[in-house]
Amino acid sequence: MIQRSVRRCEGTAMGAIVIDLRPGAGIGPFNLGMPISEAFAQIEQRPNIYDVVHVKYLEEEPLKLDIVISFPDHGFHLRFDPWSQRLRLIEVFDVKRLQMRYAKSLIGGPSTLATFVAVYALFGPTFPGTYDKDRGVYSLFYPGLSFAFPIPLQYTDCCHDGEAELPLEFPDGTTPVTSRVSIYDKSSESKVGVGALMTKALAPPLPAGSLYMEEVHAKLGEELWFTVGGQHIPFGASPQDVWTELGRPCGIHQKQVDQMVIHSASDPRPRTTLCGDYFYNYFTRGVDILFDGQTHKIKKFVLHTNYPGHADFNSYMKCNFLEDHFKTPIPLVRSIASPQAQNGSKMSSGIRGELQSKPKDPRAIPLDRLLYMVTKMLLLR
Repeated sequence: MIQRSVRRCEGTAMGAIVIDLRPGAGIGPFNLGMPISEAFAQIEQRPNIYDVVHVKYLEEEPLKLDIVISFPDHGFHLRFDPWSQRLRLIEVFDVKRLQMRYAKSLIGGPSTLATFVAVYALFGPTFPGTYDKDRGVYSLFYPGLSFAFPIPLQYTDCCHDGEAELPLEFPDGTTPVTSRVSIYDKSSESKVGVGALMTKALAPPLPAGSLYMEEVHAKLGEELWFTVGGQHIPFGASPQDVWTELGRPCGIHQKQVDQMVIHSASDPRPRTTLCGDYFYNYFTRGVDILFDGQTHKIKKFVLHTNYPGHADFNSYMKCNFLEDHFKTPIPLVRSIASPQAQNGSKMSSGIRGELQSKPKDPRAIPLDRLLYMVTKMLLLR
């Protein structure tokens, strides 16, 4: 598991913020289902509030565990599905650090204990919750929202499923205090909480016509096909063709060429020059398109996977591309090194990207992991 600190500066003291709680929808500026790039944009807009940010991911197997954006000073984190990179679950793991506002009332934080009685009074009656004997935790569920309450050993008999009287109070007159709050998609029929229940949280469905995670079919030596809008962008297309199909690019820049030259020890800097070729950047689609500077025709596509830890991470949204060569798993070495595809199409330098690890048996790599491990894919004619 890799953890990277995004920012550290003087800012809001921990526990000093009040954040709106929206069951089944989100918390503060963070909405369930939002792409990870939008979450980072919200963080950048509030540097004095979110001044300490940790990003966690599993470097060896990036599709195995969530990508997590954590705010340790405020006691909550955001869990993003590793494949779609959309927010699927929000967890408040230290309720004493975060004061939440719901229906004009406050709960949590250093001054307002989130007790069982207080939660029940604020959110209203609900069905009896479930008791996890192994963890010693009683979970109370509302649509898109759950609360976890640690139960002392001497009071476990009060918490049998379906038998606990709500609101939960112990014989000595005390009531448990929330240790964790989970916010998840309210349309989900699954109960989401601590432990195994955490994995049941799914990102809400994308709205009809959404371009995010649109399947892009990459036909080697031929074209890109965007399946939602039906656009076909072939090699040899002009800038006008691309504008017509995809709209105005997010950015345009000239291609730089690093010249490999022998230089003296006193001048170790690599020399970089500009060539006539230029890129159209579609950051929101995860695509770059390279045009020949003389013919003004497409000569290359670059498809980005938004791989965590890569230098381009969060510069592009993830491109959900499918490539004909990988309809079935292909040995990693051959897919990169072979200059010829099975159907005879030339791949030139093949796929260019930095791989995080080299497995002992490349044939054992699942297709989705192979594509995700590649930080960017180049399509050359």
